[in-house]
Amino acid sequence: MFYSKNLKKIKQIKHCFFSRKGGFSKGIYKGLNCGKGSKDNKANVKRNLKFVSKKINVKLDNLKLMYQTHSNRVIVLNKNNKKLKNFYSDAIITSIKGYALGVVTADCVPIILYDNKNQSIGCIHAGWKGAFSGIIEKTIKKFKKLNSKNKILASIGPCIGQKSYEVDIDFYKKFVLRSKRNKIYFFKKNNKKQLFNLRKYVNDKLIRLNVKVDHVNHDTFKEKRNFFSYRRSQKLQEKDYGRCISVISLVS
Repeated sequence: MFYSKNLKKIKQIKHCFFSRKGGFSKGIYKGLNCGKGSKDNKANVKRNLKFVSKKINVKLDNLKLMYQTHSNRVIVLNKNNKKLKNFYSDAIITSIKGYALGVVTADCVPIILYDNKNQSIGCIHAGWKGAFSGIIEKTIKKFKKLNSKNKILASIGPCIGQKSYEVDIDFYKKFVLRSKRNKIYFFKKNNKKQLFNLRKYVNDKLIRLNVKVDHVNHDTFKEKRNFFSYRRSQKLQEKDYGRCISVISLVS
């Protein structure tokens, strides 16, 4: 379990970037697999989520996860929709106490957010597609729509590190065509491959949006004992992969 230095100081919230350690899953999912979308035994995933909700001190039904699709869709959890089981989005925000918001990842960037002025929380699933298509900007905009005066703190959790994130030239060109500035997020490995710094790409977007950021800086690809990794599973030719969970809640 990993924690943000900045968010740890705030009594109004509980948060955690959970590792894969502990939990009830077996085989390639060994540990705390919280991916409902994985092919893991559903009963084990439920037991894992129960463990997480207990640690965060909310009821299992009040731990709200998203059906993540690498989109730029943001949802606000409110009194009208809080009973819903499925939220089709890649970011979620709430100011309801006693609820926890969770994001599951296996190399993508989990971001948890707290608006210190307005007592609201959020989390973002930021893979390259979501980040590229504006999920971060849209989430902060949504916070501002709820209340224009904000003081937002963000913590960027464990994700794939630059040295582990090989991409092809087409990927590189897509980013550089959008903006020449994006060159700073790439390091040339050879004539066919670049290494992409997803963490810094996401960090800089938040900084530009006037969000105070800290990092729980771990490479999910390299740290097999601590984290699940989609890329590592592909390299090992495994049929599927587990997902780690990152959670934030407003203490009731």
